[in-house]
Amino acid sequence: MTRQQRLVVIGAGGRGRDAYGRWAIEHPDRARIVAVADVSPERRAALAAEAGGAAQYGDWCDVVADLAALRVDGVVIAVPDALHVDVAIAVAEAGVPFLLEKPAAPTLDELTRLARHAATGSSRLAVGHVLRFTPFWRSVKRILESGAIGRPMTLEVRENIGFWHFAHSYVRGNWRSTAQAGPMVLTKTSHDLDLIRWIAGAAPESVYSIGELTWFRPENAPPGAPDFCLDGCPVAASCPFYAPRYYIDALAGVSGHPVHLLGADTSPAGRLAALRTGDYGRCVYRSDNDVADHQQTTMMFPGGLTATLTASAFTAENTRNVAITGSAGQLTGHMESGEIVVDLFSPTATLPDDLPLASHTMHAKPPMGHERHTLRVTMPNADLGDHAGHAGGDAALMAEFVDALVAGTVGEGELSFATALDSHLIAFAAEESRLSGAPVDFAAWSSGLDIAREAEGAVEA
Repeated sequence: MTRQQRLVVIGAGGRGRDAYGRWAIEHPDRARIVAVADVSPERRAALAAEAGGAAQYGDWCDVVADLAALRVDGVVIAVPDALHVDVAIAVAEAGVPFLLEKPAAPTLDELTRLARHAATGSSRLAVGHVLRFTPFWRSVKRILESGAIGRPMTLEVRENIGFWHFAHSYVRGNWRSTAQAGPMVLTKTSHDLDLIRWIAGAAPESVYSIGELTWFRPENAPPGAPDFCLDGCPVAASCPFYAPRYYIDALAGVSGHPVHLLGADTSPAGRLAALRTGDYGRCVYRSDNDVADHQQTTMMFPGGLTATLTASAFTAENTRNVAITGSAGQLTGHMESGEIVVDLFSPTATLPDDLPLASHTMHAKPPMGHERHTLRVTMPNADLGDHAGHAGGDAALMAEFVDALVAGTVGEGELSFATALDSHLIAFAAEESRLSGAPVDFAAWSSGLDIAREAEGAVEA
């Protein structure tokens, strides 16, 4: 029987507690959290208690110093983005493998520092790009690899952020500031860029991006709107972003993420008190946010494949859509429902028979009578969209990470830093293009950076 892996969680916020930490608590046969580090006494105490009495640390430096004494097998790093590289390098130098929440670094300079360290071979790290571990996206990738739709020609990914989710995270929340966390194309769509790079199988030749912060600006505030929603907003009844409607009414039955980010007291009275003066109660038109609220990025890949990523705050759903056209068919998909529709143009084309399907129907489509297959990928039983779960990706990545700890393979294959490096570089190239208004020659631009592209042996995945 495989020995239970001893884990330390550094950062007990939404990701550290509700994504990665939760998996360890629910799989005591495979992992145990032995220590939690977080600057918030309430957050670290809550996770430590759920983990059965894990040791608590207020300073991440102290727990890193104790990793050997704690006999730790692996570390989960889910601190604020600005601290990612400092904590990652410290854990690497302590000789412990780790899972680093995305984005790996908030700036090019920090990414360069991490890549240099990774290139020394002393870092055994995995980056939290969870979507490629979901049944949905693995099925999309498997269908393409089978050749069923021929040679891919166009790839479109739509990141539907959700109007409420964007207001929570990118107007009022931790990722509202480029200086503090990075541009939206990195902090939100690095998942999507990772998928595009993974599906394409190569780095792009060129990147072009447009978009801006259009709506969540002071000039769009309704007349008389105060700085905080609870200070007598005259449009409280009609504003889609009125904070109490989201945090108190819509999430009345939720006490974890994202509600616990308001504070330790998640009762209705506690939530009201937090919204009166806290960031999450601010008027969305009077916050200090500066990240784009909509952005479209296009990429050209070797061999002629073109890809488009659309990210928008102004969507009803909080999910991803994909559309891929090929020389012999097309594929469309909806991540939240798990539905994938594949049109096969060739009479002899077939789908792979090893997909994790809950259902599969086929019928002919006029006028040519080609086959249309409607697939429903088996989805996790408990998923809360982007508030937690990522369509099963969070749990699948943690399972993969713990398996790699047992096998001693963290830092290899799909868990290597090299698999995440290109997607981060694409994000920075996209932001440069957005700000300059000009396309970026990705090969020339990235080769001119002072960054170790050979990090972790440049393992392709």
